[in-house]
Amino acid sequence: MRDGSERYIIVAVANPLERVPGRAGTSLSSYGAPPRYTTGVRAARLVDAIARDYGLREATAWPIPTLNVHCIVFEIGTGASRAEVLAALSQDSRVQLAQPLQDFSVQSDPPSAAGVAYNDPYMPLQRGFIDMAAAQAHRLTTGKGAHVAVIDTGAQTDHPDLQGRIGASYNLVDEDSQVFQKDRHGTQVLGIMAAAGNNLQGIVGLAPEARFSLYKACWYPATSPGTGARCNSFTLAKALVAVMSSNARTINLSLGGPNDALLTQLLGQLIAQGRIVVTALPPSGQRTGFPAGVPGVIAVEAAGNPKGPLAEGVLVAPGKDVLTLQPEGRYDFASGSSMAAAHVSGIVALLQSAAPHLDRSAIEELLQRSETADNKPFMVNAERALATAMPRDHRLAGR
Repeated sequence: MRDGSERYIIVAVANPLERVPGRAGTSLSSYGAPPRYTTGVRAARLVDAIARDYGLREATAWPIPTLNVHCIVFEIGTGASRAEVLAALSQDSRVQLAQPLQDFSVQSDPPSAAGVAYNDPYMPLQRGFIDMAAAQAHRLTTGKGAHVAVIDTGAQTDHPDLQGRIGASYNLVDEDSQVFQKDRHGTQVLGIMAAAGNNLQGIVGLAPEARFSLYKACWYPATSPGTGARCNSFTLAKALVAVMSSNARTINLSLGGPNDALLTQLLGQLIAQGRIVVTALPPSGQRTGFPAGVPGVIAVEAAGNPKGPLAEGVLVAPGKDVLTLQPEGRYDFASGSSMAAAHVSGIVALLQSAAPHLDRSAIEELLQRSETADNKPFMVNAERALATAMPRDHRLAGR
C-alpha cells in the first residue's frame, strides 16, 4: 500500500463512537488492536456492504472519533477504474467521504551575532541562524515551556545534538525502530529547531529548550532510497489524530501534496483548537494542495527561491544550504522549503515561550512585521519578532 497507492481509496462512514481507555499507539498496527475505540455494529455492516457492492478489499481501517466516522482503506478490484469507483461512491448515501489514497512528499532538495554566546563549534556556519538574529532572540527566551509537534519521517533521536531533546516519538508507518533512527529528513528538520546549545559540539537549534514530539508519517521507498520521503493520506491522518491528544500548540508540516478532504478536515480541527500550523510552500510557489492551501496555516518559502512573486501571506525564511543534523551523528547542508518552515516553527516556539497568550493571528502578524528589506531581504527576524511581542520591562531571558 505504501508504494502502490494508485489502487487504493479511502472511504468514511458514520460511526458515533464510545471511547475506551487507551492511548495512541506508537505503530500503525497498534491502532487496529484493542483497547482503542469501539466500532459500531451499524458502521461495521455498512463497511461490509460497501465492500461487497463495489468489489473492494479492505486493507486497513481505523476510527476517527473527533469526526465521528470510521475510515477504511479499500483496494479496488483488478480492472476497475479508481475514478469511476470514487464517482459512484460519492453518490452513495451510506458514504460520508470517498477519496483517493493520495501521496505526499517532504519539501526538501536532494542532499547536496551580538547575542547569546554559544560554544557549539559549527554555529558560525549556521547562516540562517545568524541572518534571523536567533542568538539575539535567545537573550529573551530559548523556548522553555513551548511544545512543538513534528509530523515527518523518523529521526535519529539519539543524535549527540538531540539527546534529551525529543520528549516522545511515535511511528505511524511501521515498527522498524532501526529505520526510524536512520531517516534523514526528520533529523534535518529537528536539528534546525531542537539542536542543543552550549554542549561543545555541532550546532544550535532555533528553540533549544522547547519540547518536541515526533510523529513518523513519512518514509523513504525501499526501491529508491535516494529519492525524497513519501507519505499518504492514511499515515498523515493517523498522525494528525494522534497530535489532537497532545498539548502541542505548534505543528510543523514540512511536506506537501494534493488537496485532501480528510486531511483538511483534521487539520481544520487542530487549527480550531488554537494550534499554530507551519507548513512548507510546495515547489509551485503557490498556496495550493495540502497542507499549504488549508486556511489558517502559516506557509513558508525558502529565501532566494526564484519562483517569481510570492503568494499573499507567505513568509520567507532560510532554506538554502542550511547546516543541520544528519543521521549517524553527522552534520551536513540541506535545502528546501522544509528547512524554511522549520526555522519559522522554531521562532513560533520562542514566541509561545515568551508570550503564551498570543493566538495564531497575533503570532502571524508578528512574523510578518518582522520581515524588513534590510533583513536579507524580507526574511523573518527572530529578534525583532520577540522584541515586539514582549513589553520592554519584561524582556528577561526565559532560560
